[in-house]
Amino acid sequence: MSLKRHHFDAEATGPLAGLRVVDLSRLMAGNMLSLQLGDFGADVIKVEPPEGDPLRDWKEDGYSFFWKAYGRNKRSICLNLREKAQMDVLWALIGTADVLIENYRPGTLEKMGLAPDKLLARNPKLVVVRISGFGQTGPYAHLPGFGTIVEAMSGFADRTGFPDREPVLPPLALADMIAGIYGASATMTALYARDARGGAGQVIDLSLLESIFSVLGPEAGIYAKTGQIKQRAGSASNTASPRNVYRCADGSYVALSGSTQAVARRIFEIIGHAEMNDDPRFATNSDRVKHRDLVDGAISAWFATRNRAEALAEMREAGATVGPVYNIADALDDPHFVEREIVVDLDDEAFGGMPMHNVVPRLSATPGQFRRPAPALDENGPELLAELGFDAQFRRIA
Repeated sequence: MSLKRHHFDAEATGPLAGLRVVDLSRLMAGNMLSLQLGDFGADVIKVEPPEGDPLRDWKEDGYSFFWKAYGRNKRSICLNLREKAQMDVLWALIGTADVLIENYRPGTLEKMGLAPDKLLARNPKLVVVRISGFGQTGPYAHLPGFGTIVEAMSGFADRTGFPDREPVLPPLALADMIAGIYGASATMTALYARDARGGAGQVIDLSLLESIFSVLGPEAGIYAKTGQIKQRAGSASNTASPRNVYRCADGSYVALSGSTQAVARRIFEIIGHAEMNDDPRFATNSDRVKHRDLVDGAISAWFATRNRAEALAEMREAGATVGPVYNIADALDDPHFVEREIVVDLDDEAFGGMPMHNVVPRLSATPGQFRRPAPALDENGPELLAELGFDAQFRRIA
């Protein structure tokens, strides 16, 4: 692994410079959302309880790697919102904000005296992003909504894994990540409506369930019109064929997709079975899906006679769409990852350098910047209190 070291530049700006985001959220979805804004220059202020964001406790070997990755480009202030004086600080902060992000269970914000109507009365330009498992309304609104639960209830887990095995949950916070990206898009849409269209602030109801359900695409329509419930297919697809993961002679794996007619025909030629192109069982994509086992059997036999490097070279030379199945070590050593700096090595006090994902996406004229590392708990509290006109005891300075 050879990564170029990047340094944080506190003086750097970005296209969202001047935008202030107050992030009351905990764990992944809200942090993913505010990361997108912070990476492009927004002043993201994490308002944390005395014990800190629970994301800090997601540790490996005692280190908060998750916090380092998703807390970058943010400032931290610790406030006990059960104390009136500290709640006054939050209200002052809200008065300066463009965006407020929260992911309390629906109704909690209202109980805290922070109902959206009160927030918007205080700051009519505020965009309030309310993240929850199931949305702010509906029979399940009151239920706790961790990503795991909505990944199951959305139908996503039922589509993942092999048909003779149990459904498989994603091994990472997928629902939260998808919701965070949707949330960043919705936030910028609301800000555009406010600033370019002469509008006001508004409330965004961001549901983890609806976010991950959307990635199932047309399956609701397929079921409604055909009565078919798509079944688990492992690494294959019940939409396109050929498409699967195949084992090579050296024990490594490749992923291959022939989801267009031209590529599928090319693959059959590469593996020495050009006759399959004239076989009615494989004439169209739908035909190939119906006879997926035969397609995969022929392709698997071809890969089993070659090591991965050989197989990739042959397939790519012939114009097939194929790639290696990487683990993280493979990815970090890949020259494309290195040249594109998909992973960057950022300054870190504990380690010297800390590899993490780069800013996504890449803007040609106004790229994202690395302005500050993930803060320690309340690291920026004193400076923020001073900015807002409070002393260290949360009293207003005359």
